[in-house]
Amino acid sequence: MAADSEPESEVFEITDFTTASEWERFISKIEEVLNDWKLIGISSGKALEKGVYTTGAWEEKSDEISFADFKFSITHHYLVQEPSDKDGKEELVEDALPLPMQDLLCMNNDFPPRAHCLVRWYGLREFVVIAPTANNDGVLSESKCNLLLSSISIALGNTGCQVPLFVQIHQKWRRMYVGECQGPGVRTDFEMVHLRKVPNQYTHLSGLLDIFKSKIGCPLTPLPPVSMAIRLTYVLQDWQQYFWPQQPPDIDALVGGEVGGLEFGKLPFGACEDPISELHLATTWPHLTEGIIVDNDVYSDLDPIQAPQWSVRVGKADNPQCLLGDFLTEFFKLCRRKESTDEILGRSAFEEEGKDVADISHALSKLTEPAPVPIHKLSVTNMVHSAKKKIRKHRGVDESPLNNEVLNTILLFLFPDAADKLADGFESRTSPTAGNNPPPETEEYNLFGQFKSAPSDSLTYKLALCLCMINFYHGGVKGVAHLWQEFVLEMRYRWENNYLIPGLANGAPDLRCCLLHQKLQMLNCCIERKKARDEGKRGSVSDRSPGGASGDTGKGGDHSGDNPDKEKEVGKSWESWSDSEEEFFECLSDTEDLKGNGQENGKKGGPKEGNKESVNLKPEGRLHPHGKLMLLHPGEPLYIPITQEPAPMTEDLLEEQSEVLAKLGTSAEGAHLRARMQSACLLSDMESFKAANPGCCLEDFVRWYSPRDYIEAEVVDEKGNIVIKGELSARMKIPSNMWVEAWETAKPVPARRQKRLFDDTREAEKVLHYLAVQKPADLARHLLPCIIHAAVLKVKEEEALEDISSVKKIIKQIISHSSKVLRFPGPEDKKLEEIIAQIMSVEAIIARARSLKAKFGVEKCENEEEKDDLQRFVNCLLEQPEVSVIGAGRGPAGSIIHKLFVNAQRVAAVPPLDEELRRSGSSEERRLNTGVVSDFPPPTGREVILRTTVPRPAPYSKPLPQRMYSVLTKADFRLAGAFSADTTFF
Repeated sequence: MAADSEPESEVFEITDFTTASEWERFISKIEEVLNDWKLIGISSGKALEKGVYTTGAWEEKSDEISFADFKFSITHHYLVQEPSDKDGKEELVEDALPLPMQDLLCMNNDFPPRAHCLVRWYGLREFVVIAPTANNDGVLSESKCNLLLSSISIALGNTGCQVPLFVQIHQKWRRMYVGECQGPGVRTDFEMVHLRKVPNQYTHLSGLLDIFKSKIGCPLTPLPPVSMAIRLTYVLQDWQQYFWPQQPPDIDALVGGEVGGLEFGKLPFGACEDPISELHLATTWPHLTEGIIVDNDVYSDLDPIQAPQWSVRVGKADNPQCLLGDFLTEFFKLCRRKESTDEILGRSAFEEEGKDVADISHALSKLTEPAPVPIHKLSVTNMVHSAKKKIRKHRGVDESPLNNEVLNTILLFLFPDAADKLADGFESRTSPTAGNNPPPETEEYNLFGQFKSAPSDSLTYKLALCLCMINFYHGGVKGVAHLWQEFVLEMRYRWENNYLIPGLANGAPDLRCCLLHQKLQMLNCCIERKKARDEGKRGSVSDRSPGGASGDTGKGGDHSGDNPDKEKEVGKSWESWSDSEEEFFECLSDTEDLKGNGQENGKKGGPKEGNKESVNLKPEGRLHPHGKLMLLHPGEPLYIPITQEPAPMTEDLLEEQSEVLAKLGTSAEGAHLRARMQSACLLSDMESFKAANPGCCLEDFVRWYSPRDYIEAEVVDEKGNIVIKGELSARMKIPSNMWVEAWETAKPVPARRQKRLFDDTREAEKVLHYLAVQKPADLARHLLPCIIHAAVLKVKEEEALEDISSVKKIIKQIISHSSKVLRFPGPEDKKLEEIIAQIMSVEAIIARARSLKAKFGVEKCENEEEKDDLQRFVNCLLEQPEVSVIGAGRGPAGSIIHKLFVNAQRVAAVPPLDEELRRSGSSEERRLNTGVVSDFPPPTGREVILRTTVPRPAPYSKPLPQRMYSVLTKADFRLAGAFSADTTFF
């Protein structure tokens, strides 16, 4: 069996000696790609409309092929068109020329402003390009070029593809292409000439006509007329010094301290250099016939003023320096700094020469250490101010990043109530209304909710703008660290002295704002609570009278029942009470009986016991009666108690709390503990209610606190009368209910004598410590949303003056993008950079619009109709690659452009003064030497398209389209010819 199987296995090892060569494989791959892209067969399409090459959508498909180990990319470029109706054209297929040959003669899309170079040179709507890949060098040798040209010729012949096929040869920067297009009995060869030095005979139209005719080699004696399209391009560059409207800010004035609140409250805007670098004027003669005009080396009829078509494009400066963009970029760089405030300003600033250390961070530990000295000498305020003195002593005036004038201006801008204090005396600084005006409910104002920044009239927002200004103009990161240090010291001073912080909304921290804003709001809450508590204590001490106990009836008074307790406190001055004593304050001897009665009543909780004991209980902490509600058992009016407000929370505290509660788990014990932790506020309210309503029961509390849990129904009593009877809801009757447990443990203690739910002292110190340890980088991260918010508002404000539709769309995109990125903590740097780049692009567009408005005198135009036309023209220049000038050189825009060129020519013609002085001869001689100054400079570019239809190569051949495109610039000359020939009758 083994012997039999061997010959069979050898059959599969037969070598095929007819294997195709690398060249044949290459051709086969080209054909395969053309088949895959369905480019085989007759190409069909409708005639091209005017301007479709610019307005239409271009697409491309790419693939990779190789010739041996040399790789090429093959790319199909085509204009997206609606599918044409093929049925009506089937009978004309035999006589019709391939579509690309028809495009050679089409005049609707000459000189497209934005297109592939082959589209501009040959007017094609569809073509395929084979080019060496990026890693390979160009095809330089003539034999290789011919080999590639032969390859595409064979591939086109084998497949019947009518789409032109090009091969890129020579170095890539030269953009040299040769190609071919085949149809039934016809062929077009695409050839190209590229020279650095221009032969003199090709610099004018007559020389180009000669080369075109000689290349066609038409045997007919009366040569068919050649149609011509000519475009001359003129460039205007030297207008910046005359027309740039933007003045850069006076930095000396800013540094010198001549800065008002308006300067610090606003971001700058505009470009520091002209964002429009040059203007290109293209003068076009679209349809000319040979013989109509003369253009040779001696004389030319091509006067740009007489050109029937003018079109303009503007050259935009690459990345113009813009003020707003620079501010944002520099501020964003702060986010990447690593140094702390101490490292930037120098640690020695806080050090004492002796043993004592007056570091702010040690202030709290100093307070808690046992010491024989009086406590007021170790207060945080004294330590902070001693530290502040040492900062100024160690750091000389010259060394301070911010001079006093600038610093005081900023601090007065941030804290306007400080100016009131200086002007009107000490007490005016305590006004809580400063900066707390109700905000306007506008879309711009409410952006802070989307960006998670801060309201535009808030202290945080102003601080962000000031830090941004300081970072750019006043010492960079050192200036930022200095201002922040002063800001933190101001915050501590305000906390110690009960001065509310201006520019913050009243109430709990707004979770829609950034964390820093929430922290400042939290500090304001602490100051407000501390201030109210201190003022209440001072008032009760000063207003004490022997008959004060008679006020215990408490008909709606805020401090009902306070006086008996206050009598015992007269001996102590307010300053000597520490916060811990206030926090765990208990009643003294004269209220111990009351306290005991409250405990008994709380434990028994029965209606009868409550009634008996109610005689001995004195109501405390009543706010006002609750409408017509009466207590169920004593039958007295139900009073709403004065309660403690719930503790305000910032988002980081809420997150910590949720983590702690989540860690308790799902067990019964964990759930019970979690409920106990969450019911602290409920217990406080129950104690206040019991103190205000002696003899009350749980049902009374529920009727006030949670009316839905008290169900009333009409029932018939023993005597047959209909009465309303109420009872607790089902959830309140569950055994071991948290409400029942809390009610049983609650004692009748008014809010003023309860343990504080919100420890403002501890929370304020936490906030102040949080502020003190912030590095400039952390600060920049916190405030970057505010800066982006301010930048967007600034851009919207500037855009409203210009009314540019494209800018409106970009601003909407910026707002949408920013709200997604900034809504979550810790956004990526890359996404933030994208937002800043978008804002910078909008600033550049608006700066360009203003530059163009100034150059075209839009605002100075008195005729309203002309003004509107110029405004539309300027807007089109910003949004379109090239804009046609209505009326060419005779229209309003055309006449302004003409004047611009005339002025530039006059300036260029005036010689420098020293050269003028060196010239000899009379004034007549100087006039003759200068000559007449033309209105336009020599054209920067000359483009000519020559077309005709002639039989080639024989007189009896089919008349076919011939085309040659020529472009001439200072350092470049190119001829791109498409010459068709009849392959049947030759």
